[in-house]
Amino acid sequence: MAAGPTPTAPVAASRWQRWLPSVPLLDWGRRYDRSTFGSDLVAALIVTVMLIPQSLAYALLAGLPAEVGLYASVAPLLLYAVLGSSRVLAVGPVAVVSLMTAAAIGQLGQHAAPGTPAYWASAITLAFLSGAMLLAMGLMRLGFLANFLSHPVISGFISASGLLITASQIKTLMGVKAEGHNLIDLLGALIQQLPNTNTLTLVIGVAATAFLFWVRKGLKPLLLRLGLSARIADVIAKTGPVAAIAVTTLLAWALDWQGQGVRLVGAIPQGLPPLTAPIWDLALWRELAMPALLISVVGFVESVSVGQTLAAKRRQRIEPDQELVALGAANLSAAFSGGFPVTGGFARSVVNFDAGAQTPAAGVYTAIGITLASLMLTPALYYLPQATLAATIVVAVMSLVDLDILRRTWSYSKADFAAVAATLLATLGAGVENGLVVGVGVSLALHLLRTSRPHIAEVGLVAGTEHFRNVHRHAVRTHASLISLRVDESLYFANARTLEDRVNAAVAAQPELRHVVLQCSAINDIDASALESLETIEQRLRDAGVSLHLSEVKGPVMDRLQGTDFLKHLGGQVFLTHYQAIETLTPDVL
Repeated sequence: MAAGPTPTAPVAASRWQRWLPSVPLLDWGRRYDRSTFGSDLVAALIVTVMLIPQSLAYALLAGLPAEVGLYASVAPLLLYAVLGSSRVLAVGPVAVVSLMTAAAIGQLGQHAAPGTPAYWASAITLAFLSGAMLLAMGLMRLGFLANFLSHPVISGFISASGLLITASQIKTLMGVKAEGHNLIDLLGALIQQLPNTNTLTLVIGVAATAFLFWVRKGLKPLLLRLGLSARIADVIAKTGPVAAIAVTTLLAWALDWQGQGVRLVGAIPQGLPPLTAPIWDLALWRELAMPALLISVVGFVESVSVGQTLAAKRRQRIEPDQELVALGAANLSAAFSGGFPVTGGFARSVVNFDAGAQTPAAGVYTAIGITLASLMLTPALYYLPQATLAATIVVAVMSLVDLDILRRTWSYSKADFAAVAATLLATLGAGVENGLVVGVGVSLALHLLRTSRPHIAEVGLVAGTEHFRNVHRHAVRTHASLISLRVDESLYFANARTLEDRVNAAVAAQPELRHVVLQCSAINDIDASALESLETIEQRLRDAGVSLHLSEVKGPVMDRLQGTDFLKHLGGQVFLTHYQAIETLTPDVL
């Protein structure tokens, strides 16, 4: 008889698989067919048309030459197609990360002034650090860290970033120079520059912005009324930015707008993305480490949020840890191909999904389209007014602003409102990095505040049932010699004293009290500080002639309590159910 495989082989394989990134390409690639190719190709054409102007605009927003946006849209797409777990996520430059890139490099001062080779090299280094951090977090399975950024904080941060980005583009719409890393500085600089506004530039910018807003909201309904199919109307509507670029570029060339003071994009080098490398300077790495971490976390949260939303619509799923690996590889590839930090874009991913993309191969075809544009179309962009690109940014980011969340959170949760408001105000007043740090800090502080004051309900028996409810909300049966307390929170150092105070108050208020039963159904953990508090409670109750009992203790919690001095010296009992506790200690309540 032939010997079977040794039992250690699968274990060894799984151990290696735990630390090595998977390759989703090997999964969807086996089922790739002609129909899927057609769907991916159509989606790629639409996304390419959308991505070209966005890439140019977001590079300028980051303070980089326009062509860097094209460079950042090739290799990252290819790497994500191989390693990404989302079928439709479109990776590339996005507005918020571009703004954070500008803020991060801006803090370096004159050593990396905008427009200099040092500035570009610093952006490349930032992409490298971000990629390395994302890859390391993915290999260590740290995707859960994104949970520390609550939705209110992210919403407040993105809304404030959208307002900052819009304010930062007003100077380009006016044709003036105005600097500032927060809203107050930007608005002050813009007011000072009002007399220097170039009227023609302002007209171009306002007209392009109005046109793009109309295209986004009104063009598709108009085309549908004219009898076009929904799919064709949607495709035409998505080409609005390209139409704005084509028209303003032709007019700038024909009417010599450059001679009238209109700033143009200028010469964009033709060719493939260059081979580059980060700056190997530990001092620079230390300065960029925190911005790189914030960019990594924000980019990851944005990508996972849109990826999970779109995957759910097709009953698919994404793997957060795999997304960390894929985004890390994408950013590392950007660092070695002349790019800057990238992530999954919300608008592009939705367009990719709506256009019918079935696999990440659509990203490969998009990368090919961007490469062809870099090789053949860049000379035609010489006369492109910068105000037109600023208009595309304003229209894109204003869709991210959600100030209504202030009203919603105020009516539902004042704590969440505080987190949104603090993030929003800090981002507008102190810049994107400080705003995000404040938002996370406020969220964690509010969480500690909430959990340090756990809801502890006195419960009684609902007549005719085995259910127990809050004595202040329901008509229930109780007994003067027993009090039942349900602790609706895990017990840890910050809230252990609250439980002590609650039990002490109950003992003082009920002279006939002989039993205290803690219903532990909502307790998932008890740390060392809380265990000491339980020992203190048990000792005080025993001295007062009162027994402490536990009920409905969860298995993992009971496992940790086994063998502790608390359980050994517990004068009362541990009951499987709370009904059993009442049945044993005060049967006349039943």
